[in-house]
Amino acid sequence: MKRFKAAAVVLVLALAACSGGGDDETTKAAPASQADIDKAMQTPTELTFWTWVPDIQKEVDMFTAKYPAIKVKVVNAGQGEPQYTKLRTALKAGTGAPDAVQIEFQYIPTFSLTKSLVDLRPYGAEAQKDKFVDWTWSQVSGANGEIWAYPQDTGPMGMLYRQDLFDKYGIEVPKTWEEFAAAARKLHTADPKVYLTNLASNQNGAYMGMLWQAGAKPFATTGPESVTVNLNDEVAKKVGDYWGGLIKEGVVSADPDFTDPWYQALNRGKYATWLTAAWGPVFLTGSAKSTSGKWRAAPLPQWTAGENKAGNWGGSTTAVVTGTKNPVAAAKFAEFLNTDPAVTKRFATEQFLFPATKALLADQSFTGLKPEFYGGQTVNQVFSDISGTVDTQFQWPPFLDQAVNDWDETVGKSFADKSDTGAALDQWQQRVSDYAKNQGFKVGQ
Repeated sequence: MKRFKAAAVVLVLALAACSGGGDDETTKAAPASQADIDKAMQTPTELTFWTWVPDIQKEVDMFTAKYPAIKVKVVNAGQGEPQYTKLRTALKAGTGAPDAVQIEFQYIPTFSLTKSLVDLRPYGAEAQKDKFVDWTWSQVSGANGEIWAYPQDTGPMGMLYRQDLFDKYGIEVPKTWEEFAAAARKLHTADPKVYLTNLASNQNGAYMGMLWQAGAKPFATTGPESVTVNLNDEVAKKVGDYWGGLIKEGVVSADPDFTDPWYQALNRGKYATWLTAAWGPVFLTGSAKSTSGKWRAAPLPQWTAGENKAGNWGGSTTAVVTGTKNPVAAAKFAEFLNTDPAVTKRFATEQFLFPATKALLADQSFTGLKPEFYGGQTVNQVFSDISGTVDTQFQWPPFLDQAVNDWDETVGKSFADKSDTGAALDQWQQRVSDYAKNQGFKVGQ
């Protein structure tokens, strides 16, 4: 999902149930034997799978062809938050929840803390670890070794840039954020109608990716009832002041993204770069057709010259939902969907999901593609290389909806208003901390 949308529904955390009587350790269920697995996969069963991936029935059919006793009902219950709201409702009611569900990386803590996801270790998940890019496996792993889901697709961040505009105005591809700021000033001075980039005032996802790249640690779950919140520390202020300063200076725009005016601006050349994720190249191909052949890809500029670090924006997983009557079959379905080489390649080449598996990121038939839209550049290779530079330590809060809503009303608003982003970060810190305390968390920094 490209935008971390704020929810109108407040998540009520079942902290007493999560605390396990004050013991932070999670009891690991006994492993399923191979005989149990074989029996489950040969027993007539129907699974329900909630997902928003278009045409995913093709990949599901590959699973049922291998395991004909298992039928899978595919349901599109909405994308992102609409689906999560329905899932929470079903879990609360004790009926209507799916066996397996697509869930974005950033929502894993929210659902795992409420014990809504099945730990997949008893069903062989630990043996699959090395198939996935390291940072993706960290995103689906719990503090006590739990494995909450299988990574499906990812969004390591890079920079798409207009080669023609760079050539016209004598802009070199910036290697550092200092160079990026200088280029932004140079370009906008040369043509006030053009901005080096747009950092959307409604886009928490991109901003969190920037924090991720900078090495910020905005959130950490330190126990079932304790979190740390660091939204205005030194690193966070560095990122916020940088972007808030350029926007206030007027050399970077803050237009809301994924709107008609934003699409029109992309097509007419208002933005010379798009700081986006690995799903961006395909998305742009369909959204800015009039600019075909003019774009190229590069890594994000770095805070320190010579470094090679990236953040991530987007991506999702397949998880198994607590309460399923068929945990073995559901777990093996999630595993197959995200580890079978033919399935993962189909996701990448037909639905254009950017891979989470190491094998596909090293597959020349994928990385060697030379799309005309990017002047024949091997864009997949650029983002494959970037994927290996994403920090493995970044964490999300177990109350993401509230954190995003508060960002929209503080930091995002400061971008839109060209006001003090540093003060907005302080407000964001206070609001999120207060919310967490009101939910029963012990909050540290």
